[in-house]
Amino acid sequence: MNQEKHTYFPSIVNVKAAAETIKKVSAVTPLGHSQRLSKELNANIFLKREDLQQVRSYKIRGAYNKISSLTREESNHGVVCASAGNHAQGVALSCKLLKIKGTIYMPAPTPNQKVEQVKMFGEDFIEIKLIGDTFDDAYHAAMLECIKLKKTFIHPFNDEKVIEGQATVGLEIIEQATKPIDYVFIAVGGGGLASGLSAVFKALSPKTKIIGVEPEGAPSMSVSIKNNKNTALEYIEKFVDGAAVKRVGDLTFAICKDNLDAMVTVPEGKVCQTILELYNKDAIVVEPAGALSISALDFYAQDIKGKNIVCVVSGSNNDITRTSEIKERALLYTNLKHYFIVKFPQRAGALKEFVVDVLGENDDITYFQYAKKTNRENGSAVVGVQLKSASDLKPLIAKMKTLNFYGDYLNDKPDLFQFLV
Repeated sequence: MNQEKHTYFPSIVNVKAAAETIKKVSAVTPLGHSQRLSKELNANIFLKREDLQQVRSYKIRGAYNKISSLTREESNHGVVCASAGNHAQGVALSCKLLKIKGTIYMPAPTPNQKVEQVKMFGEDFIEIKLIGDTFDDAYHAAMLECIKLKKTFIHPFNDEKVIEGQATVGLEIIEQATKPIDYVFIAVGGGGLASGLSAVFKALSPKTKIIGVEPEGAPSMSVSIKNNKNTALEYIEKFVDGAAVKRVGDLTFAICKDNLDAMVTVPEGKVCQTILELYNKDAIVVEPAGALSISALDFYAQDIKGKNIVCVVSGSNNDITRTSEIKERALLYTNLKHYFIVKFPQRAGALKEFVVDVLGENDDITYFQYAKKTNRENGSAVVGVQLKSASDLKPLIAKMKTLNFYGDYLNDKPDLFQFLV
């Protein structure tokens, strides 16, 4: 069968049936007005809070709708999924509620916090198997079990019932909105949520523009739409783990390429900045994928002025151990954190001279790696400096060069940066 040609399109009848199926397990999440974002962007910004689901993401909708549709024979054989994130939690809870045995394959390096969450939701109805180093390893192991034991694979996005379950997000938004919606911004990973939601809006609110948002390091849907065929990426940046896939679904691609009005990619650093702002200013905790839709607003600032905008906040399963990395990436993106190779004369007082005569009064050293080598006139150190303002960078570099401290600038040398810092 030609995998590029699909005639499936989620009907409103099926989406409404899915809404009826999942109503006992999936919350009708709030569509709340964001006063801060509305003021900043001079628009009416509303947040669809899927982060407030019991499993802290919209994934329960598709997983429960799919598993509920199984025949008695399929249910007796059990289900299998491969996931290290939100899909695993949705499947686990669905298995417990429907009393169906499930096996969840996860990569061996999956953080223990995520493993424990899946165990909590699935209890005795699920078995977790940690296999391989990557998602692909876990996926292939899961598929082998399906074939061998005649179990049903619960795909995270490329499945009709999953798509229809995720589409109920769109149905709720339209029912909750008190004014016509001009734009919906939605994160795109494999495309299940985007394809389902966009189908609902094309049927019930066709004037609404649907904007898909991907991380800059994993633009699989953007590339596929540009190529007019589902295209697998050779490499992806996995930081926005909830939306980082090498290849989107064939079903979801076919729908999204026709329904999405645009795709936009957002730098990972911008996503981190959004995560910190939501936490510090709004007391909202989101995972990287959950921040994607809001992160795209600045790129559409002129288009959305005075308009009614909905951002789907897709999830909040964020690991607290990632906080330092999130802060670091945000500072690098906003040009407030800079790394240098600094040449220090090997004499007493050199460091004091650098601090007093080179650094500005608001500059802060946040990283310093130096080893004294007595057979050299100069010793190199890797120094990280946090600035108060991005405009302070040029004066800092100028003083470093004038006083002969400047060795190299590392922010724009990613390979060297990764090696040294």
